[in-house]
Amino acid sequence: MLLIRPLLRTLACFRCRHTGRAFTTEDYGLAQYHFGVIGLGVMGQNLARNLERNGFSVVGYDADGKKVDAFASVLSGKKALPARTPAEFLASLAVPRRILMMVPAGKAVDAVIADLKGGLAKGDILIDGGNTYFTDTERRMKSLEGTGILYVGTGVSGGEEGALWGPAIMPGGNAEAWPILKAPLQAIAAKTDDGVPCCDWIGNGGAGHFVKMVHNGIEYGDMQLICEAFLLMQRLLGMKPREMADVFASWDGGELNSYLIQITAEILKKTDPDTGKPMVDVILDTAEQKGTGKWTSQVALDLGVPVVTIADAVFARMLSSLKKERVAASAVLTGPGPSFSGNRDEFLEMIRKALFCSKICSYAQGFQLLRAADTEYGWGLNFGRIALLWRAGCIIRAKFLGTINDAFQKTPGLANLLMDPWFSGIIASYQSAWREVVAAAIRNGIPVPASTSALGYYDSYRSAVLPANLLQAQRDYFGAHTYRRVDREGIFHTRWEETK
Repeated sequence: MLLIRPLLRTLACFRCRHTGRAFTTEDYGLAQYHFGVIGLGVMGQNLARNLERNGFSVVGYDADGKKVDAFASVLSGKKALPARTPAEFLASLAVPRRILMMVPAGKAVDAVIADLKGGLAKGDILIDGGNTYFTDTERRMKSLEGTGILYVGTGVSGGEEGALWGPAIMPGGNAEAWPILKAPLQAIAAKTDDGVPCCDWIGNGGAGHFVKMVHNGIEYGDMQLICEAFLLMQRLLGMKPREMADVFASWDGGELNSYLIQITAEILKKTDPDTGKPMVDVILDTAEQKGTGKWTSQVALDLGVPVVTIADAVFARMLSSLKKERVAASAVLTGPGPSFSGNRDEFLEMIRKALFCSKICSYAQGFQLLRAADTEYGWGLNFGRIALLWRAGCIIRAKFLGTINDAFQKTPGLANLLMDPWFSGIIASYQSAWREVVAAAIRNGIPVPASTSALGYYDSYRSAVLPANLLQAQRDYFGAHTYRRVDREGIFHTRWEETK
């Protein structure tokens, strides 16, 4: 009866539209499923399949009946139930209910919460697995205070393939939910080569969604930097996609080993079946975005963290969308034409080193942003553990994430990855190649904004003195904004006009 009574209370909230009679457990039987998934698009359906394959029976619901039909077909004969109504969905779940919402971020999440709230009981868990802005997660947690409903904002990375076979999962929110969610979420998460699940509790409030947002920002940087290496090979070295594919494949066997390098090699090998041309050459050069890279840049501005490489990667996508303007400008604006006369293999090695140095700076910026957010919101983030969560399943999975964890294990208070001996040693060894590549790109009129900003970030961070003293003087001159002095404490203002 302890199990039935909460169900009866819940079901009483739902009534037959024809008779007005309240639904009871007899309407649906007493089958108790482990997990519920609302939103049966590709990601939701694949996560449901992943749960079922790992031994957790699952109920799926979607307002779109066709998606429920597809779910029923794909999971026919499995430990899965296609629910046709919210009442059926809730009645079929074991208490406390574990409900994963895989609906578009924003109003759709609020709508699902509103629809379910009256039918949920104390201890039930609502999980938002979408790309939600972290403050929305905190707002929803606040709205559920006093209800006993446990709210969790979970970052999920890995795309549709990762959702099916093992994504990186970054849960945060109400910590009371974690003991109940730990087993199923770690079961479906990606596993590293040593068997460690890429899923662990991130922290309270919006911590999970914040970490996923920064992951996506780093992803933007990674992708743009790879594209810039591709552009240098194409324009400066005159290489064809198939040749470049072999180079990226060889890079994947070394320090740059990562999912994004691997798929870049595979993409560059692909031929368009309609034209016989390399697939990459028939794709329009206008990139889209879903907003998480922009959020990363905006939050960094709010917190005063210079994620310049990530921001430039976002701006590069925006510039790419100005296709008509760029085509028109190419006929009017002048600049140097690419010309290369050196040793191609040697320069390719320089590009590899430049890419690795830029990548290190991009990750350093991302982890600086995580540290600033942790200071601001008091989440108690474990930076090394976050790096380990990204070693498998997610889009930015890469070999050197283990080295990032090592850096934070050795120095928990590490202010910046660039201050770790391993990373500073790599850049000390590679920076002449990095500078030569950026300089060659500029001399030859090839745009490499992310690589350039990464180098600028490095040089700025290593500078004991920057020209901000002049900037402060300018601010004080036109706005009496005051300044500090190098030789004494206090705040000062100068009447500059008197010195004319």
